[in-house]
Amino acid sequence: MDEDIQKEPLEGEVSEEETDQDSKEDSVEDQPIAETSKKEEDNKIITILSYLWVLCLIPLLTKKSDEFVFFHAKQGLVLFIVEIVTTFVAYIPLLGWIIAPIASLIWLVLSIIGIINVLGGNKKELPILGKYADKIKI
Repeated sequence: MDEDIQKEPLEGEVSEEETDQDSKEDSVEDQPIAETSKKEEDNKIITILSYLWVLCLIPLLTKKSDEFVFFHAKQGLVLFIVEIVTTFVAYIPLLGWIIAPIASLIWLVLSIIGIINVLGGNKKELPILGKYADKIKI
């Protein structure tokens, strides 16, 4: 007998049906935001590759249409080029042995700065080398 009786919600109370409908509407509205956020996260991961030595070529070749990714890919390419030059300088006796470790430490710091800029969503040039990335036309 109690099973047949339905309770009417009092003022201020929300029925279960309304709660179910609201949660369905919320999930539909959240989908575009979730897709956008997932795309941004994927782009950030790919953009971080720009500052990891030869991996800078991956975003440079795959994400040309995304301005943010392409900006950091060019920054990473300049960094990669100076890292290669530093490797060759390291083979010069005495002078290379002194300059190469110091330069390598500087390139490591610049890579970390670049990764921090990516994670922050900033489009900042790298200190020292960033101005040369603008000159690259791809």
